[in-house]
Amino acid sequence: MSLVAGTRLGPYEILSPLGAGGMGEVYKARDSRLDRDVAIKVLPESLLSDGEALARFERALGNMGSTVYFLYYLLWTQAR
Repeated sequence: MSLVAGTRLGPYEILSPLGAGGMGEVYKARDSRLDRDVAIKVLPESLLSDGEALARFERALGNMGSTVYFLYYLLWTQAR
């Protein structure tokens, strides 16, 4: 799922793409609540059925410290 500048995901407005790879696409976005830029990672739907890849991603989230200002927005979270 590719997002374009101006797309809104809740309080986040997509500003520009930052990169893409096997684990999804990363975008620079603006958090309107905190008035700061964040990075949003959008996972591909194919990860929903790949338990190993999903576990790897969740471990990476757990390893992030509170000093890291990244937001990983999982589109499938609402379906869980």
